[in-house]
Amino acid sequence: MTNGMAGMATQKNSPNPALILASASPRRLALLEQIGIIPDQVVPADINETMIASETPRHYVQRMAREKAQVIAGKYPDAYIMGADTVVATGQRILGKPLDRQEAEAFLKRLSGRRHHVMTAIALIHPNGKIASRLVTTKVRFQRLEPAIIKQYLDTEEWQGKAGGYAIQGRASLFVDWISGSYSGVVGLPLFEAGRLLHDAGLLRHS
Repeated sequence: MTNGMAGMATQKNSPNPALILASASPRRLALLEQIGIIPDQVVPADINETMIASETPRHYVQRMAREKAQVIAGKYPDAYIMGADTVVATGQRILGKPLDRQEAEAFLKRLSGRRHHVMTAIALIHPNGKIASRLVTTKVRFQRLEPAIIKQYLDTEEWQGKAGGYAIQGRASLFVDWISGSYSGVVGLPLFEAGRLLHDAGLLRHS
């Protein structure tokens, strides 16, 4: 494990156990690198992401993060495994990754002029099987979006693969007129909470 930031250290006395990120998200990888953490491997987890009947957004996102980590932990039992998941919710309705442009448009219209919640859950499985987890909820409010603005955004295709159909770190930052909570959590990984989990596991320390 290498140290990617002055003042931080991510290595132990030996290179093992390794840290594996169970996510295909380049945003999560970049966020970890921002705090000096470079996973030894990135191994995306392929799981069934169907909601269970009457499951709340907070329970769903926590289950997804945990199951992603558990699937990879089964393949790498001697490593630390970090799984994470992010959802956008209006009330008890989850706005996931839009399947197509039409669904992305419907999401943006639903978010227009109103407040919503972005929930990101993290699960870190230790080599001894211990699971440490965090759930971070951020409140975000969009300005009212005119149809022409929505069309322009959809034309960028930035919405593809993004929970809720938008990327706050991209052009959709222009939509946000108020936020309360973790900005990095909306991007995909709340860094304070992730840092605490890694620190407590001995994978991150201040020099």
